[in-house]
Formats: sequence, structure tokens, C-alpha cells
Amino acid sequence: MIERTTETEITFTHPFRLEALTEPLGAGTYRLVVDEELIEGLSFTAYRRVATHLEIPAISIAVARRQFLQVSSAEIDEALALDGASADVSRRVVP
Repeated sequence: MIERTTETEITFTHPFRLEALTEPLGAGTYRLVVDEELIEGLSFTAYRRVATHLEIPAISIAVARRQFLQVSSAEIDEALALDGASADVSRRVVP
């Protein structure tokens, strides 16, 4: 089976929560690692996501060790959407 790994950086402008953690993670840029495997037997190239990991803490925080937290892509998408929605709300507030 052919596998590939894609690393991207995602940025949260506000602290956010994930189900696997008891405390919220701080705002910042995080590395998201997605592992996929090739779906064989098709007439075109397609991959299936098999794992998604978030590297914590944020990239800007200097630490000796980093952890990879397994997350669902839906949970990350929801956290990013909530982060964007809260940014929109704060922009709408008139002093």
C-alpha cells in the first residue's frame, strides 16, 4: 500500500478546545499532519485519509519535546470555523 504524509500549518487567533484535552490550547500556529493511503484499483489517483495529528504546543513555543495528538479532521474543521466566527464577532463590536 502506498502512503503519503502531508504537513500543513493552521492558525488559531483565539484559544480553542479539543475533546481529547481538558484544558484549551492557546492561540497560535500549529502543524497538522495528515496520513493518507492510496486507494488501489481505480482509473484515477485517489487517497483515503487514515490519520490526522495535531502537533502541540504551537510552533512558536520553544520546547524540548513535542507531542502529536490524534484528532479527527471534522473536529479541526469545527475548531477553525468557531475561531473564524469568534473573530468575525469581535470585528463587529463597535466601541
